[in-house]
Parts: sequence; structure tokens; C-alpha cells
Amino acid sequence: MPTAPLPPELSLVVPVYNERDNLPLLVEEIARALGGAGAGAGAGTGRRYEIVAVDDGSTDGSLEVLKTLKRDHPELHIVAFAANAGQTAAFAAGFRAARGGVIVTLDADLQNDPADIPALLGHLDVTGATAVVGYRVNRRDTGWKLLQSRIANAVRNRLNGETIRDTGCSLKAFRAEAVRALPLYSGMHRFLPTLVKLYGGTVAEVPVQHRPRRFGTTKYGMWNRVWRSFADALAVRWMQRRALRYRVKEELL
Repeated sequence: MPTAPLPPELSLVVPVYNERDNLPLLVEEIARALGGAGAGAGAGTGRRYEIVAVDDGSTDGSLEVLKTLKRDHPELHIVAFAANAGQTAAFAAGFRAARGGVIVTLDADLQNDPADIPALLGHLDVTGATAVVGYRVNRRDTGWKLLQSRIANAVRNRLNGETIRDTGCSLKAFRAEAVRALPLYSGMHRFLPTLVKLYGGTVAEVPVQHRPRRFGTTKYGMWNRVWRSFADALAVRWMQRRALRYRVKEELL
């Protein structure tokens, strides 16, 4: 009798919203970076992997492209929303669907380079951290977008007492059990490292590459990059101040 395939050790969670033209290239680059060729076995990292693509109500045919790709890529696990729900919801659904012990998040727009994933995983192993987050070097964005991003990052760090270099970089690696335990609300995907720390975890940072967008358009502007960041940072600040803090001295049964 044929044996059941082994479960993946690594899950890549990728929110997808109107990224039709980027998806075939993304799946190909992931396979190249992790050493797989459609079988879900990453020779480059020594880990079996899956791609959890969460379609966030795309209207450009992204879901149909994902279904077509799945015919040749059994490692592709598709979660499709009935309507657009936002990036945090997409991450939350991806975390629940992921089967790997380590979860890596990245964008579908190809601006994150999958070739950086092995470095994140290696740093996670070496440091023993709960999460390793990337910070983009040599960013390939317009001056206006860079300014918005820097303001939003400064606002988040100032309000939350943080020092994360690049909270807006989606390329991150987490211990699965830690990230699944986080309380997530709209906009919280920007604060995953802070939430990890809030619940007792440790966070390390590594430099990653950044590439210009080739297809599609950005989903962020001044409103959801700066003003929403301010409101969401206030919510996280409230959580930080109200978090339970105690240490059990002993427990007798």
C-alpha cells in the first residue's frame, strides 16, 4: 500500500489580493530557493514545505491562477475568502491552516525575495528565537512611499516602545505555536514581533533584499500606512499596558 506523505515542516503563509501575474513566478522562486520542484521537499533547507496561499477576495482572477498552479504544485494549499477581509485576516487564516512547525510570512507581490528564506530559518535555528524578522536594505520604492513607511515605522516604535527596524516588512519566520497563540485584530499583522514579545517570546532581526514591483499595483497609501498605523499602535499600546504579568513561585498538586 502507498504510504501517506509526510506532513510539511515549514509553512509559507502568503496573503494574495489581486496578484495574478506575480503568482506563477512566486511559486517558481520559492521552489528554487527551497530546493523543491513541486514535491514540497526543500533540498535547499532540508525541510518539507507547503505554500499556504490565502486569496483575500481577489477580483483579477488570482484564485483561478492558484488553482491552475496547484495541478503541478501539490505543495500549494489554497484558502479562499468569500470577500476581501484584509491582510491581518489573511495571515490569521493562513496560520490556522498551516501544518508546519515553523511559519514564514511573505508578500505575493515579489518585492520580498524568497531567496532570503533560508537565511531567516538558519538564524531562527542558531539564535533559538521565537521569531526572526527581516528588515529591507536598499529598498526599491519611490521617495514618497519611503517617507510614508519611515513615518509609520517611527510612530509604531515610539508608541509601543519598540526598536524594530522595519515593522512593515512581511518577510518573517515564526515558531508556529507562538504565532498561532497571538490575539489578532484588524491591522495587527504590522505588530506581530511586538505581540510575540508581549507574550514572552524573543525576536531577532536579519537584513533582507527588496525588489521593485513588476506587476500589479500597491495596496497601501497614506491612509493605511501612516494614519491606520497610528490608530493600531494605540491599540497595541493598550494591550501592552493591560497584559497580565506574573511569575509562579511554586505549584503543589
